[in-house]
Amino acid sequence: MRINKRPLINSAIAGVTFAVLAASANAVTVTFDDNVLAPDTFFDPQANATFTDGGITFDHSWNTTFDCCWGNFTYSNRTDTTTAGFTNDRSAITGVGASGSSNYGVSFGGGATIDFGPAVQLVGAEFTNTTYAYLSMLNGDALVDAFDENDFFDLTINGLDGAGNVISSTVFALADGTDIVDQWTFVDLSVLGVVKGLSFSYSGSDSSTFPSGTFLDIPTYFAIDNIEYQVVPVPAAGWLFLSALVALIARRNGVAAVVS
Repeated sequence: MRINKRPLINSAIAGVTFAVLAASANAVTVTFDDNVLAPDTFFDPQANATFTDGGITFDHSWNTTFDCCWGNFTYSNRTDTTTAGFTNDRSAITGVGASGSSNYGVSFGGGATIDFGPAVQLVGAEFTNTTYAYLSMLNGDALVDAFDENDFFDLTINGLDGAGNVISSTVFALADGTDIVDQWTFVDLSVLGVVKGLSFSYSGSDSSTFPSGTFLDIPTYFAIDNIEYQVVPVPAAGWLFLSALVALIARRNGVAAVVS
C-alpha cells in the first residue's frame, strides 16, 4: 500500500516556516555597539583575543609568529572612505555602521567563523565592502586590476552544525563586474536553516598561483552589522534534522532552498 507522504511534508514545511516567523518576531540583533570605542578607532589588542556582542563571542586572531597581522573579526568605528591600501583595512566604505550607528564588525581572511553555541535560526545581516577592498577593485592597485564587466568578488556564507560541518550555503556578491557594493546591503540568512555556526570564504576573478597554492589578489575583507538571530527553543538535533529534511524535500520538488 502506498502511503501519502504529502501531509507529513506539509507539516514539516509548516513547522519550519513557523519557526522562521517566530525568529523574525523575537530576534536578537548584534549591532557591535555593546563595546565602547574611542572615536575613529578599532578593537586592536595585537594578541589572540575574543569579544562579545549581542550574546555572540567573536574570535580575534593575531599572528604571534611574526607579531603582526590580525584576522577573523574585529569591530570598528573608522570613518575613512578615501584612503587606499592595507593601512586602512578596518574602515567600511560607508564610513558608518548600518542604520547610522557608529560601530560595525570587520572580518579578514578565509578562516573566520561565528559560533552561536545553541542552535539558532538566522534572519539576516547587513554586509558591505571595506574601504581597502572597495578602492582596490574600483581603481586597481599593485596586485589587482581595476574591475571590468567580467570580474567578480563573492562572499560565501556557510551554515554549520555543531561539529563544524557545512550544512547550507548562500552567496553574496561583494562585486559583480563594475557593480561594487558601497552601501549596507541586507542579506537574507534564513535560507541557511537552523544552524549552530557560520563560516565564510571568498572567490573572485583576480588571483595568483604560487607553489603553495592559488590565492586571491583581491583583499579578502567584508564589513558586517545588524546580525539578526533567534535561539531555537527546542533540542538542536531535532531542529537541524528538520531543517535538513525540508531542504531535501525542496530539492526533490525542484525548489531552490539554498543559493550556492
